[in-house]
Amino acid sequence: MKNTLVSVFLFAAIPFSSYKQDKASIDPRYITRNVFIITIDGFRWQEIFNGADSFLVNDENYTPDTGIVKALYWASTAEERRKKLMPFFWSVINTKGQLYGNRFFNNKVNVANAYAISYPGYHEIFTGNTDLTISSNAKNPDPHVNILEYLNSKDCLRGRVVAFTSWDVFPYILNEKRSGLLINSGYENVNEAQPTPGQVLLNRVQDEAIYDKTATRFDQLTFLAAKEYIPQHHPRVVYLGLGETDEFAHQGRYDLYLDQANQADKMIAELWHWVQTTPDYKDNTTFIITTDHGRGSKENKWSSHGESIKGSSQTWLAIMGPNFLPLGEVKEDQQLYQQQIAQTIAHLLGEEF
Repeated sequence: MKNTLVSVFLFAAIPFSSYKQDKASIDPRYITRNVFIITIDGFRWQEIFNGADSFLVNDENYTPDTGIVKALYWASTAEERRKKLMPFFWSVINTKGQLYGNRFFNNKVNVANAYAISYPGYHEIFTGNTDLTISSNAKNPDPHVNILEYLNSKDCLRGRVVAFTSWDVFPYILNEKRSGLLINSGYENVNEAQPTPGQVLLNRVQDEAIYDKTATRFDQLTFLAAKEYIPQHHPRVVYLGLGETDEFAHQGRYDLYLDQANQADKMIAELWHWVQTTPDYKDNTTFIITTDHGRGSKENKWSSHGESIKGSSQTWLAIMGPNFLPLGEVKEDQQLYQQQIAQTIAHLLGEEF
């Protein structure tokens, strides 16, 4: 199998040093120094690999204006539809990186936790473990050490690990009080000793222009908060947690769900462009992009997820960086799990977790 070495490195505990020396797998001039982890909350593998769903995009219960949405995202083939919806994924990541989770090729990515909801999903991604006692989205501090906290404890990375998230539960998931991580979450202001004009404006918008502050901040504001911070401080590990796809799905608004996924694709494209045009990040930064859970696979269940809804454990993974061969869409029979991501992040930075 062509991607055996990459798959083994991605999801098993082989020594980082041995991987660096594998000439078949990596150009020794380029080694990951920085890692950006990006999640698109509750975004299904079905849309990643097939684009807009023919049933949902034509059902006015879920897509009130079917004409405009079809004009934006519909095409006769899955390849055309997915590229309309996620152009960066299919023009850049499919060319330079790797995409896992197309179940039509029996290439599977799943959560290993029993619940298939957000907090357990993020716990799994960042701790590399599952815990039956973490079974809800309640704001309880996670007792387990997460990979971001672990990396931030290292001398070479201390103070250079940050998280910007839309959902206001992340300070508990990442245990902000214990971990000491810099986490900007929900409608929390950016607090800098010398804020940039952009940060001042962002804080004003959040304070004065957002009247209905829900648990999930607008993703665009989360992205702007990260975008203002990163060039100033040059962190080496960045987590960007986007959340509005899940919010719109729960509202049963397939049109807005697609729009938000398209916006997420644009944000990731802009971030990658900045990385590849900035000397400290160019050619030494890896992007890991995934989701916390799937959704119902049946048309009348797509807006929900959880342990009793079939399809909720099914996820996907995209990865791109100097350590990875440009395999594109991986089509071989394979089973991967979200809990393997934490160790992968550690390996990329030469650590064990």
